[in-house]
Amino acid sequence: MKLSVSCFNSFKTPSLIELKKGAIPLHLAVIMDGNGRWASSRGLPRIVGHKKGADVLRETVITCKDLGIKYLTAYSFSNENWQRPRREVSELMELFVEVLGRELDGMIKNDVKLNLIGQREIIPPDVLSVFENAEKKTENNKTLFFNIAFSYGARQEITQAFKKIAQLYKEGEVELKSCNEKLIEKYLYTAGMPDPDLLIRTSGELRLSNFLLWQSAYSELYFTKTLWPDFNRKQFFLAVKDYQQRKRRFGRL
Repeated sequence: MKLSVSCFNSFKTPSLIELKKGAIPLHLAVIMDGNGRWASSRGLPRIVGHKKGADVLRETVITCKDLGIKYLTAYSFSNENWQRPRREVSELMELFVEVLGRELDGMIKNDVKLNLIGQREIIPPDVLSVFENAEKKTENNKTLFFNIAFSYGARQEITQAFKKIAQLYKEGEVELKSCNEKLIEKYLYTAGMPDPDLLIRTSGELRLSNFLLWQSAYSELYFTKTLWPDFNRKQFFLAVKDYQQRKRRFGRL
């Protein structure tokens, strides 16, 4: 796992054509931080920042497709977020329903496959049904696999995987000697997907916040002070350019 704190003066903003000549992440993960602070700094309700953040996420999906990134995982709502004020949580649930309804036709048209990763059992039924409808409508799409981490926590994900494996062991379906990394990965939410090559976090915070802890073991980490609602195509390109300067050794010389 390597980390970089962005310095936008380090690189001239590259063009799409220039970027595509270099290494492109197969899997990009993003921690979309700073929506509330963006709104508060402008004297606006926090939900306005979240709405602006949803627009930026749409542009991020488009940019991923333009670059040829195959997997995008966006941290949209953590398990800890359920502890936020009830009004904010309620407004966020309404926003998720609104955005998914609005963007579904576009995902179908652009061959984007939506996948919800997180604890579905604690998501309100009306919100979950909208997610699952979008999953069903996009299940055959193949250009971009778009994971929404919603009601998600990496520790909870790993714990659930261990519980499933323990139950299989109890039932005699798994032997102790066969319990290895590949078996554990089989029971994570991201089963069958490659680990993120690049993980971006906006807003200046320098932590993973319980996001993809297993999967990001060898991810390149990129932190920027830019708040998520201001994370435009230029900032995205600069992050990918920074990634292309890394030498990924995975522990080897």
